[in-house]
Amino acid sequence: MEKKNLAVLGSTGSVGTQTLEVVACFPDRFEVSVLTAGRNADLLIQQAIMFQPKLVVLSDEQAYNQVKEALTGTGIEVSYGEDALVDAVQLDEIDIVLTAIVGSVGLRPTIAAIKKGKDIALANKETLVVAGELIKNLVEEYKVRLLPVDSEHSAIFQCLPGEDSNPIEKIVLTASGGPFRGKSREELEHVTKAQALKHPNWSMGAKITIDSASLMNKGLEVIEAKWLFDLEADQVEVIIHPQSIVHSLVQFQDGSMKAQMGLPDMKLPIQYALTYPDRIQNNFERFNFVNYPSLTFETPDMKTFRNLELAYQTLREGGNRPCVLNAANEVVVAAFLNDEVSFLGMSDIIEETLCQVVQKENLLLEDYLHYDEESRRVARSLIERRY
Repeated sequence: MEKKNLAVLGSTGSVGTQTLEVVACFPDRFEVSVLTAGRNADLLIQQAIMFQPKLVVLSDEQAYNQVKEALTGTGIEVSYGEDALVDAVQLDEIDIVLTAIVGSVGLRPTIAAIKKGKDIALANKETLVVAGELIKNLVEEYKVRLLPVDSEHSAIFQCLPGEDSNPIEKIVLTASGGPFRGKSREELEHVTKAQALKHPNWSMGAKITIDSASLMNKGLEVIEAKWLFDLEADQVEVIIHPQSIVHSLVQFQDGSMKAQMGLPDMKLPIQYALTYPDRIQNNFERFNFVNYPSLTFETPDMKTFRNLELAYQTLREGGNRPCVLNAANEVVVAAFLNDEVSFLGMSDIIEETLCQVVQKENLLLEDYLHYDEESRRVARSLIERRY
């Protein structure tokens, strides 16, 4: 089998590092051509020395200078900035681009890669949240594959082969409930970022961990699922499943359901996206039913965890609303991590931002970028006024 050449965007983050762990297990199948990172220069240097990509790209200028100096004489090109990132994904030898960048910054390089005919292994859910209609149209136009990496969407994707002629009645996305499952609004009034960062099941970056605690992560996944699987809002259900063993389910029109199960380990969906449609032998830990004698399920509390309801609301409204939601959320999560806004206050700021930014339909790329910027400005202004 020919090797696949990869570009790993966000290689120093949680999904990025686990992607490289998978790649290292299969040196006969994968070659890394591009690695990109934000400011984690030390780890990127280690990864570059190990995988010997053609190019590494950074978004932080100080980190760029450090990496460039460290890699002098290795033959590895070092570049800097958003334009360099967009250029990197278009290299001729790249077969698949794994987008593990956090946030809407992943939008431009994803579009560039699609237009260059590259398959996309998508771990950057914000790309579809911000501009799902645009991305879906481009995927169809350029005839590339959009392969989900999120464990929930990978689960749905794995349940669909052989069902082409069988319409989906609904899908069920499972959520662990995060560290605050079962808490009341009163109990959440004064929770700290340290408490919010203690996820019970998954090891993830700070932003996605906070999103999981607030259920915004599941809300973003609901919107992502609409575009990945061509669904309406009422065809996407969320259920709390604290054990994180059933990764998600599909229900067909006869009532039959398919689920994909396994231990909470991101390396499995990463591997499936990279090797699709093949399943190849690995040495990952196997699930044992005896160790999980009870699998439980609960209805999410959307009155307490309002972000999930806000996500459904923006999905139904369409247009620029999910883009506004995502931008405001990125701002408030950064503020929460910087002790500038309370845990419950994040939802208040997001809702107020949605009220202040005008609704718009039929958007082009420049429109999405405009509303992303405007929503961030509004959210920051609200935080400054309230706190």
